[in-house]
Amino acid sequence: MAERPQPQSLRGDRMSQRDDGLGHDRPVEAVPAPPAEDPTWERLEDQISWYDRKSGQNQRRYTRLKLLELAVAAALPVVAGLQSPVWLTGGLAAVIVMLEGAQHLYQLQEHWITYRSTAEALKHERYLYLANAGPYVGEDRHRQLAERIEGLTSQEHAKWASSHQAPAQRDDR
Repeated sequence: MAERPQPQSLRGDRMSQRDDGLGHDRPVEAVPAPPAEDPTWERLEDQISWYDRKSGQNQRRYTRLKLLELAVAAALPVVAGLQSPVWLTGGLAAVIVMLEGAQHLYQLQEHWITYRSTAEALKHERYLYLANAGPYVGEDRHRQLAERIEGLTSQEHAKWASSHQAPAQRDDR
């Protein structure tokens, strides 16, 4: 088996010509590794990973739930038009109500959007930190990173807790 040629950008040239002749390759350089066993950096990477993963899970669950709901709703008039038994038509209608209730109960769409937003905000903080830009210009940049990470995660947690309060508790305010 022939060995695959290495891309020009990995051959050491800063701005080397692309193999297809369509211009220059941009060099891809690794992000400098943070200090060994840095709890702030580990927390940042852990939180980005968690929010990214949970956002994807909630998106997939929400999409599946909605597609199932649409399929059952589309089948309902067909079943009714075929003069199927009342229990079948009523059962399909009940399934639609249950699917909508589950979507409201688990708040999959809201979690998907909130988790995605938090993951992207954390990534933004990471890029600013690595670029020594924005709030990370001064000498206290590491402390700033820790405070901003915790601020973002605390903010998201407060939103989550608020959205999961029982309706009666919200009405008592």
